[in-house]
Amino acid sequence: MDAFLDKFRSQQYRGRLHEDTWEQELDKIPMFMKEAPSEINPQENPDLACLQSLIFDDERPPEEQAKTYKDEGNDYFKDRDYKKAVAAYTEGLSKKCSDPTLSAVLLTNRAAAQYHLGNLRSALNDATAARKLRPSHLKAIVRGAICHLELRNFSEAVSWCDEGLRLDSKERKLLEIRAKADKLKRATERDVRKAKMKERKDEAQKGALLHAVQARNIQLVSPAAEEDEEEEPMSPRGGLGSENAIGARVSLDDHGRLSWPTLFLYPEYGQTDFISAFHEDSRFIDHLMVMFEELPPWDLERKYHPHHLELYFEDEDREEVYQVSQESTLLEALQHARYFVKAWMPAFLILVKQSPFCKNFLRGRKVHRLK
Repeated sequence: MDAFLDKFRSQQYRGRLHEDTWEQELDKIPMFMKEAPSEINPQENPDLACLQSLIFDDERPPEEQAKTYKDEGNDYFKDRDYKKAVAAYTEGLSKKCSDPTLSAVLLTNRAAAQYHLGNLRSALNDATAARKLRPSHLKAIVRGAICHLELRNFSEAVSWCDEGLRLDSKERKLLEIRAKADKLKRATERDVRKAKMKERKDEAQKGALLHAVQARNIQLVSPAAEEDEEEEPMSPRGGLGSENAIGARVSLDDHGRLSWPTLFLYPEYGQTDFISAFHEDSRFIDHLMVMFEELPPWDLERKYHPHHLELYFEDEDREEVYQVSQESTLLEALQHARYFVKAWMPAFLILVKQSPFCKNFLRGRKVHRLK
């Protein structure tokens, strides 16, 4: 015996910890590990791989394996590592244990992890599956009700709460969810009713506008009609809506008179003026007097005085230009046989009478001047 012991005294212990690296070496021993690696390499951590094989031994009953994965998932869930929790619960479900209660718990727990990951549909599917296995599983009902609430399925949320409250009428979470879901459901239904009323009102107004335009023999051209060369844009119902591209609307007042959003174009300087509500009985000169009471900053030559201006509209199909009297009303201009209102917004060209630009602009075009 003495000879045997002397043999070990003369040899160094191979498993000893080294003075400089003892902390790192200790961290490799499963019992003293501060954090387990996400992927276990049997070559680097043989002891840990051995323990893992003992824990997840496929020869154990499915129920034991499923419970082990459930406990592992719960640990991940407590650490807020929801992705790993979902993976653990999924492994547990894959064991297909015969205990419906355990399977329902795995599904409900996975639903909770999916919820925290923002996967509401997956969470709801798990809660629904858990209820099929165990209809009285209150946690599954709570989780499903929360998912329905987040998904704005307010009626379903109320229904799930009612079923859970039949099992426990004092369940605080279900009472809170039901109150919130019912309030939001009522608000949503009210908003839907208001939207339908507004839609009916808008349709009635649109019909009244179209009737008023038709009665005045004003010709509308919709954007779709402009693109379709075969369509003749002559119908007074050619427009599909009373709102143009920039959101301005034609309006009909209490006396049955129309006001139009209208553009004045100044091609010489590439400028425009927008009149949001040009009453059909107003004269052009009235607007021009207000607009040019002070000369605009882009009129460097100071020549845009109201009585020096001429108004025109273009007939693009015929490449012709028609002059409009300053004394005429908007309605009189719109009722011209060759005027087509595009996108519910009349537009008129404004040029300085006898100016070089005016002469050059009209050159080559057939001009229909006032008589």
